[in-house]
Amino acid sequence: MLKEARRRAIRALVLLPLAVPRTTAGQSATPPAAPTRPALAIGPLSAALRLDGILDEPAWANAPAIERLTMTEPDEGGTPVAGTVVRVLADADAIVFGVLARHPDPAGIVSTSKARDPELDNQDYVKIVLDPFLDGRGGYVFAVNPGGARYDALVARTAMMGEDPQWDAVWEARTHRDADGWSAEIRIPLRSLSFDASLDRWGFNVERRVERLQEVSRWASPVRDARVSQTSRAGLLTDVPRFDTGLGLTIRGAVVPAVEKIGAGRSWASDVEPSLDVFQRLGSNLTAMATVNTDFAETEVDTRRTNLTRFPLFFPEKRTFFLEGSDLFGFGMGLTQYRSSDLVPFFSRRIGLREGVSVPLEIGGKITGKVRGTSIAALLTSAGGVAGVADAATLGAVRIRQNVFAESTVGLLGTFGDPAGHGGSYLVGGDFTYQTSQFRGGKTLQAGVWALTTDRQGLAGDRTAFGASVAYPNDIWDVSLTWTRIGGGFEPALGFVPRTGFHKASLSAEYRIYPASLPWLRSMVHEFRPTLYLDLAGRWESYRLFNAPINWQLESGDRLEFNVNPEGERLDAPFEIADGVVIEPGAYHYVRYRLEAQLAEKRPISGQLAWGFGSGYDGSRDLYEGTLRI
Repeated sequence: MLKEARRRAIRALVLLPLAVPRTTAGQSATPPAAPTRPALAIGPLSAALRLDGILDEPAWANAPAIERLTMTEPDEGGTPVAGTVVRVLADADAIVFGVLARHPDPAGIVSTSKARDPELDNQDYVKIVLDPFLDGRGGYVFAVNPGGARYDALVARTAMMGEDPQWDAVWEARTHRDADGWSAEIRIPLRSLSFDASLDRWGFNVERRVERLQEVSRWASPVRDARVSQTSRAGLLTDVPRFDTGLGLTIRGAVVPAVEKIGAGRSWASDVEPSLDVFQRLGSNLTAMATVNTDFAETEVDTRRTNLTRFPLFFPEKRTFFLEGSDLFGFGMGLTQYRSSDLVPFFSRRIGLREGVSVPLEIGGKITGKVRGTSIAALLTSAGGVAGVADAATLGAVRIRQNVFAESTVGLLGTFGDPAGHGGSYLVGGDFTYQTSQFRGGKTLQAGVWALTTDRQGLAGDRTAFGASVAYPNDIWDVSLTWTRIGGGFEPALGFVPRTGFHKASLSAEYRIYPASLPWLRSMVHEFRPTLYLDLAGRWESYRLFNAPINWQLESGDRLEFNVNPEGERLDAPFEIADGVVIEPGAYHYVRYRLEAQLAEKRPISGQLAWGFGSGYDGSRDLYEGTLRI
């Protein structure tokens, strides 16, 4: 009886914060109902359309329109100073978006980049988000600036639904400027998208930024608690036609010839390397890919980075074959956070790259897509050998993820094969991520757990990994708490694990204030991110207490930041930080500081200055950074 009473008391205390009504003046104790999703109908495109950024074809005038967006910055719910009109057309094999982006001062339009996938946060842009499966768990992002620079990304399943810009699709965009502002036409072929052909409506949202006014406006869910890429909060694109995907077959061949002569007195040698990639649509929602003697020559090189840590750096995948459907291989909540990755269970860069050397990919196959709420991704490759680097190996991965509840998922992941040639190599695990965008009247809440185990010939020790995370990623408060445990023998052959044998606890907390009494100050963000690593015996290994008491965004768009970072590292072995510079074993405690000042890109001359200073290990370090934009 006593134990039962104690359990009831504890349960009552735990549930009390959820049960007690919380009201403020002018508010009801009952949370508001979920808002109705706005809808826009697609207009028919029966005649040819010239893609020039000018919406002068009759089809544009006859199509239904979004006549105005709603401001999210600086005045949530306000009427934008710059008006926006959006229309959508479609024919049998493409969908076309037309945008009229009016501007009160067209000479003040800010468009600073022509590159593919530019940073758009500090210039004018229009961003379109599509959810062709209408499940609120993923989608596509397309954006264009007034200069015609294109940005595309996959919606990533992270807190608040982030974006993965490594993905690139085939699509077109043209822009035009006039006395009223600028306009854009965006044409997306259906072969570039995976979609549910049984649906006559998709998830859809639009966002626009006007840099000179520091104004952001949105169609659906124009609130700071949401992001435009959060597809569970998107509106609806209705009257979606029956698209004709045709044969759905794409064949891409390449030939790389080479002629070389190594050293005086040697003869000339030549070589020809043909390659072939085949893409086949299996209906509208599945894509099969095959590659033979894959050519990765078009892949851009990695950005050069200096590593001053004891652990390997993480470089993202950039090869087209592996990027297709890469979002479906995503696993676990809380594994990647605040610019760092503790674990990537399937890291496709392990295939075809080893110790900085390219390993030939002789043949490979892949299938990705969604079927009735189930995401499927499977990969099988045969890699050749390189003397002294890697033996020939068969490598693969399978990922299945099932939609559950309104916005949540549960899934399995498995990999097999070892690029180094060790036998019996595998990894298997499962994850569950709960997500809702209707927590306490429209807030976002996430929670997740995951577990993995791995093995291969010669691997010893604890070969398991576990983790749990909870996140409340909203506007005023953005908080997440994560715990991770990785065994000392957890070294998956096709994964990325920079360190093993630890417990990690981390907190990320941001508190944002909009000081109405200071008209020159847009927002004040206070950041606190403590991180602690313990070894499996409970002894501390590393810690960092990031604290930014000042991160101010001015109404002009300029920014000021000051942060303080107490850090600690325990070294059990010497650490050569650079040639001839060795840090001896021991416990090190030090404090790093950083000052930043950034001018808004709307200015003809802008840039950023930063000064990092303080101690480090058994010395001191100063870091000076400067960026100039004209």
